[in-house]
Amino acid sequence: MGADVKSGAKKDNSKFIMTLLKGRTFIVLIVLLVFFSIVNDKFLAVTTLTMLAKHVALYGILAIGMTFVIITSGIDLSVGSVVGLVGMLVGGMIQEGVTINSLGVTLYFSVPVIVVIGLLVGCFVGWVNGLIITKLNVAPFITTLGTMYICRGLANLRSGGATFSSIQGYEGLGNTGFKVMGSSVGIIPVGAIFLLVLAVIGAVLLRKTAFGWHVLAVGGNEKSSRLSGIKTDRIKIYAYVISGFCAALVGMINTAQLAAAHPASGDSWEMNAIAAAVLGGTSMSGGSGSIIGTIVGAFVIGVINDGMTMCGVSEFWQKVIRGVVIILAVVVDQMQRNMQEKMALQSRNENK
Repeated sequence: MGADVKSGAKKDNSKFIMTLLKGRTFIVLIVLLVFFSIVNDKFLAVTTLTMLAKHVALYGILAIGMTFVIITSGIDLSVGSVVGLVGMLVGGMIQEGVTINSLGVTLYFSVPVIVVIGLLVGCFVGWVNGLIITKLNVAPFITTLGTMYICRGLANLRSGGATFSSIQGYEGLGNTGFKVMGSSVGIIPVGAIFLLVLAVIGAVLLRKTAFGWHVLAVGGNEKSSRLSGIKTDRIKIYAYVISGFCAALVGMINTAQLAAAHPASGDSWEMNAIAAAVLGGTSMSGGSGSIIGTIVGAFVIGVINDGMTMCGVSEFWQKVIRGVVIILAVVVDQMQRNMQEKMALQSRNENK
């Protein structure tokens, strides 16, 4: 009798702890909001929250693409450099056009065409990453580390390291309007609207479509997925293409927000994307994750970054703290997985 009571109490405690672990990101977000609002009374001001929404939109969109990649047991270190590369390509096309020396002409494209070109560049980088990883069997870390340097180098080569500071376009050339991507509708940034739309699409894609189920299956057990008929290589390539698409979109939104394109844009943003995804419950081991959790994770990263900046914390210490956050997120994720395995084992033993 006493043993049954103790066993029941232990099981209830385990369930309670599991509930806390599953909701850890939301709990951390609330605690951070309360903490920074107490430390700085301007933190919850409308202007501050609008700026926070702009930053969260950038981190969140990047993290959505990263979520698909990590679920397949991969990693994409190139996204920050793709942000810079696409920003430079788009800024250059608006400010200088595309010069064809052999013909002696300079072409200027409309903004919709420029946006499509930027997205295609991001998708191409993602496709190359996926192709090298799946067909040449190169580790995702090494592959995307290489493309990270390539993209950052190309971004600098586009202008010799200089900034494109005139991206408003020219009325006579029909290439104005790009800055709308960095504007706001009332107090809501356009980037936040993009984030909302992509979050809905990403959540439906991951949980309600065959592609999403295949992504989860590949990350959970690639060998079994292949034996069951899933085209695992194709799924992985698509995941990296999605990541490249998201990075390209962020590159254009960031350029529009800054009203300028700089080759260093997006530097180290891949760390924010990884941290947001992992904080949101996406397992670094692959096979599990959610878009909603990732968005909450992006809010946590945004609040930490903006809160520390408003409190005057050194950029060097901010990097240290972000690193600690990533490590803690992975440790807690492993704790959750271990506890889930123990609870599942106990449940099986009780049913025997």
